[in-house]
Amino acid sequence: MIEALSMGKYGFYVWTSYGAFVAFLLWDWLAPRWQRRRLLRDIQQRERREAARQKKQKNA
Repeated sequence: MIEALSMGKYGFYVWTSYGAFVAFLLWDWLAPRWQRRRLLRDIQQRERREAARQKKQKNA
């Protein structure tokens, strides 16, 4: 088992490469979701500000 994991002196390189690949896939999957969530939050805040501004102009 240990020989299979060490992969003939290249184990560190191979497992580091696998780890980097998995980290990249995870980032590639999460980043658009975080960006979408941030964009939707920004749109909601902008709509609230605009509604408050219009309400204030009506009352003035």
